[in-house]
Amino acid sequence: MINSAAGPDETATATVTETATVTDAATDAEVAIAAARVGADVVRDLYGQRLTRIDKGGGDFATAADVAAEQAIVSVLRAARPDDAVLGEEGGQQGAPEAARQWLVDPLCGTLNYAVGTALVAVNVALRGGPAAVADPFSGEVFHTDGQTAWVRRDGADAPLAPTSATRLVDVNLDPPFPGAPGFRAVELLADERFVARFRPRVVSTSLALTWVAAGKRAAYVTDGGDLSESVHFAAGIALCRAAGCVVTGVDGEPVGRSGRVGRAGAAGQTGAAGLAGRGLVVAADAETHGLLMSMMRA
Repeated sequence: MINSAAGPDETATATVTETATVTDAATDAEVAIAAARVGADVVRDLYGQRLTRIDKGGGDFATAADVAAEQAIVSVLRAARPDDAVLGEEGGQQGAPEAARQWLVDPLCGTLNYAVGTALVAVNVALRGGPAAVADPFSGEVFHTDGQTAWVRRDGADAPLAPTSATRLVDVNLDPPFPGAPGFRAVELLADERFVARFRPRVVSTSLALTWVAAGKRAAYVTDGGDLSESVHFAAGIALCRAAGCVVTGVDGEPVGRSGRVGRAGAAGQTGAAGLAGRGLVVAADAETHGLLMSMMRA
């Protein structure tokens, strides 16, 4: 991707429309929600403007909105949790490397969608191994968890997340790279006759799709990859899905992450073979849906 140099008329600034005030007395869940909402405000305010693109190599890039949103999020985290470290998609590691706690921040998941005017993105904030929040800048929804239960906040009111496979919709991420090939190729799943007979595919490129499984809007989500449990892109969504009771494994069927947790609807506490973390993600609303998808991928 070629860098875009913005002139004065192309320089975008955002006004945060809702200022989140948090203190060190706030819970970690409240801090995550406040940070995600502030980031979402920036993303929404800059939508549709001509933004500088920052080349990251390999066809990937960030925009001025990614950078501005991350700065706003980090400001909230710094104010509320000054001793914690932060790992940001754009700013990298910040804070003391020996800090006992670390926040994982993806300020704009779905940058390519955003850059071409598609309002399908997410803002992800997660405390490693703890509470997390995922904000949808355009619906105004904030999906959040304290690590035990999962909720969605709309218009200031919280409602519990309730996964269900009733929609039969399965989101599949087809973005490269594909480390599971040739053993696993997501595109081949879409052509499987058993998949077509049972599900209806949707191809999406944002981790917002993970929250849709937790919320009952999707039956499942599938993506290739390595161990995604501590990825800034996926950590918040994984935490939400686990707390909501979804089944969460890798495409290889192994539990995701160091904890070895599969999910309340699956075999909680199960550990992977030889302590291995699962590759990629298969997140399903229930054990039956997860089992069907795994049978197709292992065939």
